[in-house]
Amino acid sequence: MTRFAGKTFWLVGASHGLGREVARQLDREEARLILSARSEDALQELTQELRHATALPLDVTDTYAVAEAARAAGPLDGVIYNAGAYEPMRTQDWDSGAVLQMSDVNFTGALRVLGEVVPGFVRQRRGDITLVGSLAGYRGLPASIGYGASKAALISLAETMRYDLKGSGVTVRLVNPGFIKTRLTDKNSFRMPQLLEPDDAARHVVAAMRTRRFRTDFPRPFSFAIKALGLLPDLIVYRGK
Repeated sequence: MTRFAGKTFWLVGASHGLGREVARQLDREEARLILSARSEDALQELTQELRHATALPLDVTDTYAVAEAARAAGPLDGVIYNAGAYEPMRTQDWDSGAVLQMSDVNFTGALRVLGEVVPGFVRQRRGDITLVGSLAGYRGLPASIGYGASKAALISLAETMRYDLKGSGVTVRLVNPGFIKTRLTDKNSFRMPQLLEPDDAARHVVAAMRTRRFRTDFPRPFSFAIKALGLLPDLIVYRGK
C-alpha cells in the first residue's frame, strides 16, 4: 500500500472541484503538496486551509512557465495531472478556439508537465504518476468535440507509458471518472447518470493512489456501460444515423 505521509506530490489542477478535494484528502494523510492551477487566489485560499501545501500558480498551456514551475517544485515523489477544460460542443457548432483550448489543457498540458518530471523519475528509478482522464475518452460521444478526443489521447498516453515504464520503478496510474458535480459539468443541460460530489470522486482517486493498479474507472455500473458501448460494432452504435 502506498503511504502518503512525508511524500511530496505536485497536484496540477488543484484550485476547484475534484483537484481541490484530492488536495484536502492528501493533506489529511500528511502528504506535502505543491498545488498548481491558473487561479492564484483560489490556490492561496486552499493552501491557507491546508497544513502541508504550497501554491505554485501555473498555466499548463505555457511551455516556458511549466518548465519554470517544475524547477521551482524541486524534488518530487509524485505528480497528479488533473488540469481540465470542458465546453459541451456538437460538430455543427465547432468553435476552433474552444476546441484547441480543451486539447491544450487536457492533453498537451500533460505532455508539458510530464516532459519535465518523467526523466527525473526514470533516472532515480522511482516516482508516482497519476493521470486523471475521463470515461468520455473511451468512445466518441455526442456533443463532445475537443473534450472526448483530448481525454482519449490522455488515456492512450497513459497506456503507452505503462508499457514503457514497466520494471522501471516508476508507477503509472490512470483514473477515469464519470460525471462529477463541478463548475464544468454545470454547463451540461442533459441528465448525468451517477453524478458524484467532488469529495466522493476524490475518495476514489486517493484510494486508487494507494495501490499500484494501473486503471481505475468509476462509478460503477456507469463505467461498465461506457466500456460496453466501446465494444459494440459501429453498425449498432450509429444505427439510423
